[in-house]
Amino acid sequence: MSEPIFRRAQESDVEAIVAILADDVLGQEREDSRWPLPTSYLHAFHALDADPNHFLAVVEIDGTICGTLQISFIPGLSYQGAWRGEINSIRVARTIRGNSLLESMITWAIAKCKARNCRFAQLTFDKKRPDSHRFYVQLGFSANYRGYMLEL
Repeated sequence: MSEPIFRRAQESDVEAIVAILADDVLGQEREDSRWPLPTSYLHAFHALDADPNHFLAVVEIDGTICGTLQISFIPGLSYQGAWRGEINSIRVARTIRGNSLLESMITWAIAKCKARNCRFAQLTFDKKRPDSHRFYVQLGFSANYRGYMLEL
């Protein structure tokens, strides 16, 4: 297996990204990877791609997209105007889960946050994923805040 290549997602990657998002227990409930893809995915991709404060990334190995994540760079007034890099929608293709790719993806995302002068890198994941909590704590993240979401 070759080294992973991290890059900004392109429109031609959307189908592969959605397939990865849909290929787990939670994604099966909320994603629609049927072809043709719903236009909502392309609309979302174009909005992300046009905004310099969002970075939708893919990870490619041997020419195949096998991972994705999104980083949102968020300005704030607190902490003397500190920026935050929020890492979310982190997924690895089922065929590669269990190796070190996820750790490489997070390390890469943290480096992107540092390059944008973020003071904090934060991430979100569904609380239904207890293994994720342990994994991110091992990488140095701490559960300092409790988040809530309201589905609209």
